Amino acid sequence: MAAHALHPRTHRIKLDEHLPVDHRLSTFYRIGAGLTGLLLVAFGVLGLTDNVGFFDTEGDTVIGLNTNGALSVLSICVGALLFAGMVIGGNFASTLNMILGIAFIVSGFVNLALLDTSYNFLAFHIQNVMFSFVVGIMLMFFGMYGRVSSTLPHDNPYWKARHPDQAAEERRMAQRISEQRKRAEEAEHALAEKAEAERRRALGR
Repeated sequence: MAAHALHPRTHRIKLDEHLPVDHRLSTFYRIGAGLTGLLLVAFGVLGLTDNVGFFDTEGDTVIGLNTNGALSVLSICVGALLFAGMVIGGNFASTLNMILGIAFIVSGFVNLALLDTSYNFLAFHIQNVMFSFVVGIMLMFFGMYGRVSSTLPHDNPYWKARHPDQAAEERRMAQRISEQRKRAEEAEHALAEKAEAERRRALGR
């Protein structure tokens, strides 16, 4: 007893432990992470094949975007991270999409300020800035869909996690309605059997 009092049992809270995983939403998060990761990896690999200097501020053009060795390697690393999110799925993929989406938008603003300066180590041009904004918004959409909204439907798993008491009450109400419907069906069936039995007795007279 004393040992238990001295060492109380603790509960470790994990990231997103209170959020359930919904398979339909998980598929959506996986698709977003996978498509964006594929795009970034392809861009990075094509950039590396041009043998551009690692921190060359002039860079070279690849599929309409400017790049250098550093940006190519960074794109491959971020793409690989998104592939990991695609494999894991669920809340991890959703959270990863949102975090990287914000990072891309912040990167767009930072590199916009660094254009035409000696600190433009990633060789950004204005088209790279626009691309960063577009990818950021796209990732945030793929991460927030079905999860961040003030009007989530009551059958959404995230709504149920955030309103456990109301969700439990709605489950109990649905169960009561189901039981009432079942009793009504059983009563109707019993009446039909009784009517059929009376009809047979009448025909047998």
